[in-house]
Amino acid sequence: MNARTPTVKRSAHRAAAATAEAARPDRRHAILLAAEKLFAQHGYHAVTIRQIAEEAAVPLALVGYYYGPKHELFHAIFEHWSHSIEERLAGLKAVNNDPDDARTLPRIIEAFTGPVLALRASAEGEYYALLVARELYHATEEADRVLRGYFDPLAEAYIDALHVALPHATRGQAAWCYQFSLGALLHHLTDSRIERLSHGENRRSDPAAAPMLVNFIVGGLRAALPRHKAPPKKTTSRRQKT
Repeated sequence: MNARTPTVKRSAHRAAAATAEAARPDRRHAILLAAEKLFAQHGYHAVTIRQIAEEAAVPLALVGYYYGPKHELFHAIFEHWSHSIEERLAGLKAVNNDPDDARTLPRIIEAFTGPVLALRASAEGEYYALLVARELYHATEEADRVLRGYFDPLAEAYIDALHVALPHATRGQAAWCYQFSLGALLHHLTDSRIERLSHGENRRSDPAAAPMLVNFIVGGLRAALPRHKAPPKKTTSRRQKT
């Protein structure tokens, strides 16, 4: 009996520790935030689990306890923010996609850029927005699963909306429109030179630049696509008139 007592005590201690940790959601969230920040700043492969634990100020073992391997922690970040994608899809569906209305294309682009810029400007979403931008720019094998699962459906929805709003474009051209729009948005999100280049007049990620970004994208898309040629007017010959 005495020989088994230490084992029983250790098991009870582990169970108690696990119960205590389950009651500390702040530590779980701290790990997620730390991983989000470090992955955004340095990239997936440059960050270790130990660095994440140190940033979160938690024991190293807790990272694996809550999230498992590093790639699962990486995936958990995007699962945590999946509601933001649903909100963007809802915003897109709210746009009355009337190709005859000149306001339709700007509204689609506003629905595309606005939530992302708001996320970038918020304290809680800043690093997530930068992480998404980094992974879209420098896709890794780990990021590909996330992009396919979360962001490809979003991209498809915007391409479909652009195709409706630009009825004289092929779907392939609508996909290019999405690609060019995304490029402008990502650069605006991640650029750090604007303050220097503007001699301090502009601020990085300034919300005031959002309408200019929308107008830039809309103007570029309209200029890039072939213009619809109106059918030739029917003319009556002089003989028909007489």
